[in-house]
Amino acid sequence: MTADRTISRALQRAALPVGVAATIAVLLVVFYYPVGHVLVSAVREGGHLTIEPIRAVLTDPFYAGVAHHLFVDPLGVPAGVVDWIAAGFPSVRLGLFGFTAYQALLSTVASVLLGLPGAYVLARYDFRGRRTIRSLTLVPFVLPSILVAVGFRAMFSRRGLANDLLGAVGLGPVELLGTLQIVVLAHAFYNAPLVTRLVTTAWEGVDRRQVESARSLGASRIRAFLHVVLPALAPAILTGAVLTFVFTFMSFPIVLTLGGLDLATVEVWIYARVQSLALQEAATLATLETVLSLAFIYVYLRYENRQVTTRGGGQSLPRERLVAGWRSLFDPRRLAIAAYVAVVAVVIVGPLVSLLVESVTDPSGSFTTAYYEFLLARQSSGAVGTVRPMPAVINSLVFGAGTLLLAIPMGVVVAVVATRGGRGSRVAEAILTAPLAVSGIVVGIGLLLTFVFGTTVAGHRLVVTGPVAIVFAHAAAAYPFVTRNVAPALGGLDPRLREVARSLGATRLRALLEVELPVIAPALLAGAAFAFAISIGEFDSTVLLAEGVDSYTMPVALERYVGTRSLGPNLGPATAMGTVLLAVTAVSFVVIDRLGGRWEP
Repeated sequence: MTADRTISRALQRAALPVGVAATIAVLLVVFYYPVGHVLVSAVREGGHLTIEPIRAVLTDPFYAGVAHHLFVDPLGVPAGVVDWIAAGFPSVRLGLFGFTAYQALLSTVASVLLGLPGAYVLARYDFRGRRTIRSLTLVPFVLPSILVAVGFRAMFSRRGLANDLLGAVGLGPVELLGTLQIVVLAHAFYNAPLVTRLVTTAWEGVDRRQVESARSLGASRIRAFLHVVLPALAPAILTGAVLTFVFTFMSFPIVLTLGGLDLATVEVWIYARVQSLALQEAATLATLETVLSLAFIYVYLRYENRQVTTRGGGQSLPRERLVAGWRSLFDPRRLAIAAYVAVVAVVIVGPLVSLLVESVTDPSGSFTTAYYEFLLARQSSGAVGTVRPMPAVINSLVFGAGTLLLAIPMGVVVAVVATRGGRGSRVAEAILTAPLAVSGIVVGIGLLLTFVFGTTVAGHRLVVTGPVAIVFAHAAAAYPFVTRNVAPALGGLDPRLREVARSLGATRLRALLEVELPVIAPALLAGAAFAFAISIGEFDSTVLLAEGVDSYTMPVALERYVGTRSLGPNLGPATAMGTVLLAVTAVSFVVIDRLGGRWEP
């Protein structure tokens, strides 16, 4: 009995450290070593360390634009600025990094402008379906970006649904493909709901008593908004803007599919360099992009902390009824809301509807099943190099299951570290959540250069095949989402639950597995659902690692079908494959979500 208790106490003390050590060990293999290899490749030539590759990029006007003067002739910059002013502020060359930041800035402005009215409607008006619409703001996070890009092509191409509708009323056509505008719109599709969700939460937290006090002191409605409400919303708006900038700065499939190399961002150019086997240059660009993204993440964390520290309690502002009799329909604010809903329908709902419509209509607008028959024909084809849909579906589901096996325990361990405190817990948490700051394409390059091409361990050549490398990459991208769902739930648990279990003799590990995790099962399953959906839709690293029938997934197959013109100059096969991907993603998400519902305490 004494020996058993001694063993239990040893397990109790060792459980968390062992879990953390195992998580770090997995991360060393699937993330830190591959990404570190990329960083080292950027400062090594011929076996020697050098900054020449980085200097070559920073001094190249193609990459750095006008900023290359800072690295070529820094002392001449003041005179150059004076000459530029004297010349009347002519346009400047942005370069690849400058253009990436410029499109991210435009996307951020568009996302905030599209998201803020939504927050206003959800926070200030009451109507049937309000909670459902608010929940739907999470949907873009689980939609594969390549799927959204194909939806935008189906909506806004010359033969797309938007031009069909414009043609019906004698307008158009409008060609947006290959323009910066459609890239910005697609980014707004993803990030406007994020802004809406953040700002809605902040708006609902505004204390009505502060607003009423301002009004009782003579402030007008506008002045009360500017001096009371807007300062309370500012942290959420800035957080949404910073996050949007980070996401769009690292955007890849949307720019690749809608803009191509003519509007290439850093991520797209890295992919192009890998395709051209210019791996040293790709590694250098990936390193510089990682440094910039880490700086952006730091700015985001500063704003997030400020938002938490300034958040206060109080009574929420009362909501108005959106429709209060037919006369209210002619109210200017309601008319503005109706116009906003129309814009949302075009930008957010339209691409998904277009995807479905274009998959069952031919160029003349008639109903057809030819594109789905095309997929079936591809499935039965034995030709080498044919992209068949069923292996893509099976691979995606298998990789998703493999991702869960790695991502769930890793995410839970990081959540425990984040909520239990203790010496070094913050440092461990920061180290364990680093994958959030590194793009998928950088992880993909790292895995390609190390395990797929082979690496030497203790004198043995170790080569990892594409499927295993893909699961590694997906797990590294997915486990932080398990953590972000589990950590708040664990932190919100009554500590007396754990203390009671411990007082009854349960070890720390047993209390976690048998008491705490069952109580927070919905949060755990929600994290699992996100992780699975992220694996299903992951494209950035997968497109670099996928090879042959054994490893291409649905998003990769969809990207390859975009260029298929076997059935005419339309997106038919791609939209059909996109519909399959949309169905599998939705069903998978719902199944896991419902499975979690059964486990609710």
